[in-house]
Amino acid sequence: MDNPSTGLHEQFPALVLAAGASRRMGRSKALLETGQGTLLDCAIEQARLMSTQVTVAVGAGYPLVRFRGRIQPSRWLRVAHWEEGMAASLRAGIESLEANARGVFVLLADQPLLEPGALTALGQAARFMPEQPVAADYGGRPGAPAWVPRWLWPEVLTLEGDRGASSVLREAGATRVEIPGAGDDIDTPGDWSAIRPRLRQTGPPTRQYRP
Repeated sequence: MDNPSTGLHEQFPALVLAAGASRRMGRSKALLETGQGTLLDCAIEQARLMSTQVTVAVGAGYPLVRFRGRIQPSRWLRVAHWEEGMAASLRAGIESLEANARGVFVLLADQPLLEPGALTALGQAARFMPEQPVAADYGGRPGAPAWVPRWLWPEVLTLEGDRGASSVLREAGATRVEIPGAGDDIDTPGDWSAIRPRLRQTGPPTRQYRP
Protein backbone atom coordinates (compact mmCIF):
# COMPACT_ATOMS: atom_id res chain seq x y z
CA MET A 1 0.00 0.00 0.00
CA ASP A 2 1.36 3.43 -0.92
CA ASN A 3 2.32 5.82 1.85
CA PRO A 4 -0.04 8.83 1.53
CA SER A 5 2.71 11.16 2.77
CA THR A 6 5.16 10.22 0.01
CA GLY A 7 3.75 12.74 -2.45
CA LEU A 8 4.03 15.52 0.11
CA HIS A 9 7.67 14.69 0.77
CA GLU A 10 8.41 14.69 -2.96
CA GLN A 11 7.14 18.27 -3.17
CA PHE A 12 10.13 19.44 -1.11
CA PRO A 13 13.14 17.38 -2.25
CA ALA A 14 16.80 18.09 -1.58
CA LEU A 15 19.73 17.94 -3.99
CA VAL A 16 23.32 17.56 -2.79
CA LEU A 17 25.93 18.60 -5.36
CA ALA A 18 28.90 16.23 -5.08
CA ALA A 19 30.09 15.64 -8.64
CA GLY A 20 33.25 17.75 -8.73
CA ALA A 21 36.79 16.46 -9.15
CA SER A 22 38.18 18.34 -6.09
CA ARG A 23 41.22 19.46 -8.07
CA ARG A 24 42.32 22.09 -5.55
CA MET A 25 42.11 19.53 -2.75
CA GLY A 26 44.09 16.95 -4.71
CA ARG A 27 41.78 14.11 -3.65
CA SER A 28 38.06 13.52 -3.34
CA LYS A 29 36.52 15.90 -0.81
CA ALA A 30 33.48 13.64 -0.54
CA LEU A 31 35.65 10.88 0.96
CA LEU A 32 37.31 13.00 3.65
CA GLU A 33 36.76 11.39 7.05
CA THR A 34 35.14 13.61 9.67
CA GLY A 35 35.25 11.10 12.52
CA GLN A 36 31.51 10.50 12.06
CA GLY A 37 31.67 9.27 8.49
CA THR A 38 32.70 10.92 5.25
CA LEU A 39 32.15 14.54 4.28
CA LEU A 40 29.41 13.35 1.94
CA ASP A 41 27.74 11.45 4.79
CA CYS A 42 27.61 14.76 6.64
CA ALA A 43 26.04 16.53 3.67
CA ILE A 44 23.35 13.86 3.34
CA GLU A 45 22.52 14.23 7.02
CA GLN A 46 22.29 17.99 6.56
CA ALA A 47 19.88 17.52 3.64
CA ARG A 48 17.73 15.20 5.75
CA LEU A 49 17.13 18.06 8.16
CA MET A 50 15.02 19.60 5.39
CA SER A 51 13.74 16.67 3.33
CA THR A 52 13.23 12.92 3.39
CA GLN A 53 13.84 12.82 -0.37
CA VAL A 54 17.57 13.39 -0.87
CA THR A 55 19.26 13.06 -4.26
CA VAL A 56 23.07 13.17 -4.49
CA ALA A 57 24.48 14.30 -7.84
CA VAL A 58 27.77 12.46 -8.44
CA GLY A 59 30.43 12.32 -11.12
CA ALA A 60 34.13 12.14 -10.22
CA GLY A 61 34.90 9.41 -7.73
CA TYR A 62 31.71 7.48 -8.33
CA PRO A 63 30.95 4.70 -7.38
CA LEU A 64 33.67 4.82 -4.71
CA VAL A 65 31.95 7.65 -2.85
CA ARG A 66 28.84 5.50 -2.67
CA PHE A 67 30.52 2.39 -1.30
CA ARG A 68 32.77 4.23 1.17
CA GLY A 69 29.85 6.14 2.69
CA ARG A 70 27.94 5.00 5.74
CA ILE A 71 24.74 6.83 4.86
CA GLN A 72 22.74 6.32 1.70
CA PRO A 73 20.51 9.00 0.14
CA SER A 74 17.14 8.34 -1.45
CA ARG A 75 18.86 8.27 -4.84
CA TRP A 76 22.26 8.56 -6.49
CA LEU A 77 22.23 10.58 -9.72
CA ARG A 78 25.13 10.11 -12.12
CA VAL A 79 25.80 13.42 -13.93
CA ALA A 80 26.82 12.64 -17.51
CA HIS A 81 28.77 15.85 -18.11
CA TRP A 82 29.98 16.55 -14.58
CA GLU A 83 33.32 17.87 -15.90
CA GLU A 84 31.50 20.99 -17.09
CA GLY A 85 31.04 22.17 -13.52
CA MET A 86 28.28 22.90 -11.05
CA ALA A 87 25.75 23.99 -13.67
CA ALA A 88 25.69 20.48 -15.15
CA SER A 89 24.85 18.99 -11.76
CA LEU A 90 22.10 21.53 -11.17
CA ARG A 91 20.55 20.83 -14.56
CA ALA A 92 20.71 17.06 -14.14
CA GLY A 93 19.35 17.24 -10.61
CA ILE A 94 16.41 19.47 -11.47
CA GLU A 95 15.52 17.46 -14.57
CA SER A 96 15.41 14.28 -12.45
CA LEU A 97 12.89 15.55 -9.90
CA GLU A 98 9.25 14.52 -9.68
CA ALA A 99 6.59 16.50 -11.52
CA ASN A 100 4.91 17.49 -8.25
CA ALA A 101 8.05 19.03 -6.73
CA ARG A 102 7.38 22.63 -5.69
CA GLY A 103 11.08 23.45 -5.63
CA VAL A 104 14.34 21.99 -4.42
CA PHE A 105 16.75 22.50 -1.54
CA VAL A 106 20.27 22.79 -2.96
CA LEU A 107 23.26 21.94 -0.77
CA LEU A 108 26.97 21.55 -1.38
CA ALA A 109 28.97 18.57 -0.18
CA ASP A 110 31.78 20.62 1.39
CA GLN A 111 30.13 22.69 4.14
CA PRO A 112 30.22 20.39 7.19
CA LEU A 113 29.84 23.17 9.78
CA LEU A 114 26.36 24.31 8.74
CA GLU A 115 24.30 25.00 11.85
CA PRO A 116 21.51 22.39 12.07
CA GLY A 117 18.96 24.77 13.53
CA ALA A 118 19.41 27.17 10.62
CA LEU A 119 18.84 24.33 8.15
CA THR A 120 15.70 23.34 10.02
CA ALA A 121 14.48 26.93 9.77
CA LEU A 122 15.21 26.99 6.04
CA GLY A 123 13.12 23.86 5.60
CA GLN A 124 10.24 25.40 7.52
CA ALA A 125 10.43 28.68 5.61
CA ALA A 126 10.21 26.89 2.26
CA ARG A 127 7.10 25.04 3.33
CA PHE A 128 5.48 28.21 4.65
CA MET A 129 6.15 30.21 1.44
CA PRO A 130 7.18 27.70 -1.25
CA GLU A 131 7.10 30.28 -4.07
CA GLN A 132 9.71 32.49 -2.38
CA PRO A 133 13.39 31.68 -3.03
CA VAL A 134 15.48 31.57 0.15
CA ALA A 135 19.26 31.34 0.36
CA ALA A 136 22.23 31.67 2.68
CA ASP A 137 23.56 35.21 2.90
CA TYR A 138 27.16 35.68 1.77
CA GLY A 139 27.62 39.36 2.54
CA GLY A 140 24.65 40.40 0.42
CA ARG A 141 25.01 37.63 -2.15
CA PRO A 142 22.67 34.61 -2.00
CA GLY A 143 24.14 31.13 -2.17
CA ALA A 144 23.84 27.53 -0.99
CA PRO A 145 22.20 26.17 1.01
CA ALA A 146 19.14 27.48 -0.78
CA TRP A 147 15.52 26.79 -1.62
CA VAL A 148 14.94 27.20 -5.35
CA PRO A 149 11.20 27.26 -6.17
CA ARG A 150 9.98 25.56 -9.30
CA TRP A 151 9.19 28.78 -11.16
CA LEU A 152 12.92 29.58 -11.16
CA TRP A 153 13.99 26.26 -12.65
CA PRO A 154 13.87 27.42 -16.29
CA GLU A 155 16.45 30.10 -15.42
CA VAL A 156 18.67 27.62 -13.59
CA LEU A 157 18.53 25.23 -16.55
CA THR A 158 20.15 27.88 -18.77
CA LEU A 159 23.28 28.09 -16.59
CA GLU A 160 26.54 26.80 -17.98
CA GLY A 161 30.02 26.03 -16.71
CA ASP A 162 31.09 26.14 -13.08
CA ARG A 163 28.23 28.42 -12.02
CA GLY A 164 25.76 27.88 -9.25
CA ALA A 165 22.35 29.48 -8.93
CA SER A 166 23.54 32.58 -7.07
CA SER A 167 22.89 34.99 -9.94
CA VAL A 168 19.44 33.55 -10.57
CA LEU A 169 18.54 33.80 -6.88
CA ARG A 170 19.80 37.38 -6.69
CA GLU A 171 17.81 38.53 -9.71
CA ALA A 172 14.71 36.82 -8.32
CA GLY A 173 14.98 38.72 -5.04
CA ALA A 174 15.72 35.72 -2.87
CA THR A 175 15.31 36.16 0.85
CA ARG A 176 18.80 35.99 2.35
CA VAL A 177 19.15 34.31 5.74
CA GLU A 178 22.10 33.79 8.03
CA ILE A 179 23.24 30.18 8.08
CA PRO A 180 26.27 29.82 10.35
CA GLY A 181 28.94 27.68 8.73
CA ALA A 182 28.00 28.55 5.15
CA GLY A 183 31.28 30.38 4.68
CA ASP A 184 33.32 27.48 6.01
CA ASP A 185 33.62 25.45 2.83
CA ILE A 186 36.47 23.10 1.99
CA ASP A 187 38.41 23.67 -1.22
CA THR A 188 42.05 23.11 -0.27
CA PRO A 189 44.11 21.01 2.18
CA GLY A 190 44.54 24.18 4.23
CA ASP A 191 40.78 24.57 4.53
CA TRP A 192 40.48 20.98 5.70
CA SER A 193 43.25 21.40 8.27
CA ALA A 194 41.43 24.41 9.73
CA ILE A 195 37.95 22.87 9.74
CA ARG A 196 38.67 19.31 10.83
CA PRO A 197 39.39 20.14 14.52
CA ARG A 198 36.13 22.11 14.68
CA LEU A 199 34.21 19.07 13.44
CA ARG A 200 35.34 17.11 16.46
CA GLN A 201 33.82 19.82 18.67
CA THR A 202 30.47 20.07 16.90
CA GLY A 203 29.81 16.42 16.06
CA PRO A 204 27.31 15.22 13.43
CA PRO A 205 24.18 17.21 12.55
CA THR A 206 21.24 16.62 14.85
CA ARG A 207 18.00 15.78 13.11
CA GLN A 208 15.77 18.42 14.64
CA TYR A 209 13.14 18.53 11.90
CA ARG A 210 11.18 15.68 10.38
CA PRO A 211 9.34 16.86 7.26
